[in-house]
Amino acid sequence: MAFDGIVAHVLTKEFKFDLINGKIDKIYQPDKNTIILGIYSNFTHFNLNICIDAHNCRINLTTKQKNNPLIAPNFCMLLRKHLISGKISNIETFGFERLIKIDIDIINDFNEIETKSLIIELMGKHSNIILVNNKKIIIDSLRHIVAIDSSYRDILPSRLYTFPTSNKLDYTQLTSLCDIFSNTLPLPANEFSKLFANTFTGFSTSFIKNILEDCSITTISNKNIEVFQKNLENILSSSNLKFKEIYKNEKLSDYVLTLNTDITHKFELNDFIDNFYFNREKFETFSNYKNNILKLILEQQKKYNNRLISINNKLKDCNEKDKYRLYGELITSNLYKLSNIHKTSIELENYYDNNNLISIPLDIRYSPNINAKMYFKKYNKLKNASQIVYNQKIETESELNYIESIIYELESASNIDEIQDIFEEISENGILKNKSSNKKKKEKISKKKTKNYSPLHLKIDNFDVYVGKNNKENDWLTFVFANKSDIWLHTKDIQGGHVIIKSSGSNVSDDTLVKCAKIAVQHSKAKFSSNVPVDYCKVQFIKKPNNAKPGMVIFTNNKTIFVTP
Repeated sequence: MAFDGIVAHVLTKEFKFDLINGKIDKIYQPDKNTIILGIYSNFTHFNLNICIDAHNCRINLTTKQKNNPLIAPNFCMLLRKHLISGKISNIETFGFERLIKIDIDIINDFNEIETKSLIIELMGKHSNIILVNNKKIIIDSLRHIVAIDSSYRDILPSRLYTFPTSNKLDYTQLTSLCDIFSNTLPLPANEFSKLFANTFTGFSTSFIKNILEDCSITTISNKNIEVFQKNLENILSSSNLKFKEIYKNEKLSDYVLTLNTDITHKFELNDFIDNFYFNREKFETFSNYKNNILKLILEQQKKYNNRLISINNKLKDCNEKDKYRLYGELITSNLYKLSNIHKTSIELENYYDNNNLISIPLDIRYSPNINAKMYFKKYNKLKNASQIVYNQKIETESELNYIESIIYELESASNIDEIQDIFEEISENGILKNKSSNKKKKEKISKKKTKNYSPLHLKIDNFDVYVGKNNKENDWLTFVFANKSDIWLHTKDIQGGHVIIKSSGSNVSDDTLVKCAKIAVQHSKAKFSSNVPVDYCKVQFIKKPNNAKPGMVIFTNNKTIFVTP
C-alpha cells in the first residue's frame, strides 16, 4: 500500500495532540531526503521523521537511530536557525491530501511571537519540505523546483507558497458514490479500485481493493456499492485502526489499513510504519551497496577473463617456437645447397622426421641465411616470452579465482556490515584501485584497531565448530584462532568458508567429520550440489604462500570425503 492521504491523515491524527505545545530542541538531516525534528513535549522526547524519498515518503514518530553527517547540510542549518526552541502551535491536515502543515511559534529578535510553518508535501517524486513565514512567503525548501509549465509551481525562496492543485474530487464533500459511478457500473473489483483511486484524492488502489475483498465483492454494481461505501466510512470514521501485514515469499512486503478490534499500545500505527520503512530502507541500502560492489567486481572479472584469453593466444604462439627453431636449423644445414636464392618458400628434408620433405616459408626480400637468422631470433623471442606469459597466466588465473571468491562472499552476505568488510578487503588488495591508492589504503587501514571477527559458531558432537564468512575472517580463523592440532575443512576447488573443528588434538570420529564436511558444503558455492568433495587435514599442514590473497592457502597430508548436504 502506498503512503496515501488516508495513512498520512490517521498517522498525523495519532501523534498530533502529543506534539502540540511541544518544543523543538533538535533538528537533524541524516540524508538528502530526511529531516528529523527532536521535540520535547509532556516530559517526553519525540523524534518526528519526515522523509520525502520518492519510494518511501512518509511522516511518523520514530525510535530508530540514523547516522548524521559531521557537517549538517544547508537546509538543516537553516531549519535550526529558524525553528530551534520554537513551540508547535498546530498540526493540520487538509482532508485526505498528502499535505501536513506544522505551525511553529518562535520569539523573534523583537521579542515578539512569530509563526512559521513547515509544510510537508508527500507526493512521490514531487515530495518536498517547505518552510514559510506567516505571510506564506517561502523561506527555503529541501528541493527547489522551477515551474516548466502551468501544471507545476515554483518552489523557490522569496516566492509566495501556493498549495498544489489536483483534478481529483474531495471525498469528504461527497454524499453518495452512486451519483459518481452509476454510469460506469458494473465493474470488476480490480478496475473499480483503480477508478476510485484516480477519481478521489488520497486513496490508493490497494486500500480500496482490500475493502472490496473484506466485503467479498468481486464485481461492484449499483446494488452493492452502498455496502462498499458503508465499510469505507467505518474505516474513515474509526479511531481504532491497524495495518494488516501482507506477505510475499514469506517476507513482509506491504501493508493495508483496516479496522482494529484490539489496540495493544499507544502510537501503534506510527510504530508499525516506523518498523516497516526502517527495515525496507535498511534492505534497500544493503541491496544497493551489494549490487554496486558486485557490478564493479563483475567488471573486473570480465577484464581478467579478456586478459586470460589474450594470454592463452600468446601461449599458442609461444608453443610454435620449436617450429621456428627447426626452420632455422634446416635452412642453416642446407645453406650450401641454397646459395643466394630469393624464393617465397623452399622444401627441405627434415632429419627429425625420417627425412620427409617439409615446406618452409621464406621472406623473398632476404637471403636464406638471413631468413634462418630471423627464425632463430623469433624462436629466442618466443622462448623468453614463454615463461613470462606462463607466469602471467598463473597470476591471472589466481586473480580470477580470488574474484570468484569475492563474488561468492557478496552473494552470501546477509547484512551491510559484511558487505563493508568485503569492500575493505578488495580495497586493500587492489581489485578496485591502482597500486598507489591501494598502498595509501593499506596504510590507512593498518592504523585502525584490530578487527573483532565473529565467525559462525556451531556445536557438533560436543566439539566447537567455526565457519568463516569472508576471506579475511577465513585467514584469521585458520592462522590466528585455530590451534595446530585442530581440524581444518574446505570444499575441494570450490569457493567457500574455512571450517575449523576445535579438537585440540582429541580424536574426531568419522561421523563428526561427515557432519562438519556437510557444514563446509552448506557454506560454499556447492551448497545445492550433491556428492561434493571436501578436503580436511590438521591446521599444522595449512600454509599461506607469500603475497597470497586473503583466504588463499596451500595444504598437505589431507584426505577427501564426499558428502551431500
